[in-house]
Amino acid sequence: MKLWLQIIIAMIAGILVGTVMNLTGYNAAILQPLGTVFLELIRMLVVLLIFASMTLGVCGVHDPKKLGRLGIKTLLFYLITTVLSIGLGIAFATYFEPGIGFSEEMAQTPITITEPQSLVDIFKSIVPSNPFASLVSGNALQIIVFSAFLGVAINLTGEKGRPLLEAIESLAEVMYHLTSIVMKFAPIGVFGIMAWVAGSLGFGAMMKLAQFVLIYYAACLLFVGIVFFGILRLIAGLNPIHFMKGIWSAVVVAFSTGSSSASLPVSMQCVHENLGVSKNITSFVLPLGSTINMNGTAIFQGMAAIFISQAYGIHLDIYSILTIVITATLSAVGTAGIPGQGFIMMSVVLTSVGLPFEGLFVLAAVDRLRDMIGTALNVMGDAVVAVTIAKQEGELDLDCYCQAFVELEGSEA
Repeated sequence: MKLWLQIIIAMIAGILVGTVMNLTGYNAAILQPLGTVFLELIRMLVVLLIFASMTLGVCGVHDPKKLGRLGIKTLLFYLITTVLSIGLGIAFATYFEPGIGFSEEMAQTPITITEPQSLVDIFKSIVPSNPFASLVSGNALQIIVFSAFLGVAINLTGEKGRPLLEAIESLAEVMYHLTSIVMKFAPIGVFGIMAWVAGSLGFGAMMKLAQFVLIYYAACLLFVGIVFFGILRLIAGLNPIHFMKGIWSAVVVAFSTGSSSASLPVSMQCVHENLGVSKNITSFVLPLGSTINMNGTAIFQGMAAIFISQAYGIHLDIYSILTIVITATLSAVGTAGIPGQGFIMMSVVLTSVGLPFEGLFVLAAVDRLRDMIGTALNVMGDAVVAVTIAKQEGELDLDCYCQAFVELEGSEA
């Protein structure tokens, strides 16, 4: 049975068990440790995963040709769409307020928030004076900055930097596999979380979680309609309907697997064979995008931060909001395209503004439902950028694009 199906079954079972415990007077908190242990396993991964993924993400642009016009265009598109997606997530959560009234217990929990920093202080604080101390303390922003500089230095060093690069690649692969191992415990963790939420927080909290998921889906669909279709129509001058027909197989794979990396082969096939993008553009833009362009994940990070602040009754000022945008943008570079990574990297965003890590506890229960459409959005975003740049560079076969074929081998994966 596929992991996503196990998680959904566990979520339903947890709701039922928690509801029965609530009605019969049993304390559902006895199941909370199942979720707590799962979250601690996730926290265990964060530091080394950020360090390895971020460094490799920067090293991925080592070819001088890729650092030219094509590379700048690609990175600029990815940066703009990521910032827009974070902003949309924050706006939706601020307007619809899914976290208000989530739990009276959480709202009354005493939380100490550090004094907001000025913009200058924010930028000064992200530069590590001692990268080893940053790794030990788990200062995610400083780890990201150090990893970025290290990646650039490895590229500039050339062959002498290869041993270090290979060591980091090895570390990254180990961490990816460790993440896969931890995610196998997700059904157990989700069961414990949902049973606790349903049994302790009550029906109102369940409805708030459902509201959060629905708002997130609405934000994703709006982002596709306005940003993605807007880029295709206004910048590339192309029909978005043809784009959707051509990329649909990759969207289905992304939705079902929850993995941008697993969807990459199908995405590249769709973009090249269905949408007419040259192999040169396809082979550069899509692999880079699967590493650093996470629009669906970014929407979630913006929404989740506001949701948790509302649930705990914490007011975030403009500096805190700006910190969320900066942190979520940077963490997108360090998010590997495998299931659960967006949720893991969410801890980076929370700690950057002093929000309690425990707030992830309730969102973990619905993360798989969130991840399905989020991954589909990630894959679509990479394809939109590839098509747009190919059109601008004269490397798009318009006849092929306009006759985009829907089915590809592997579309039922």
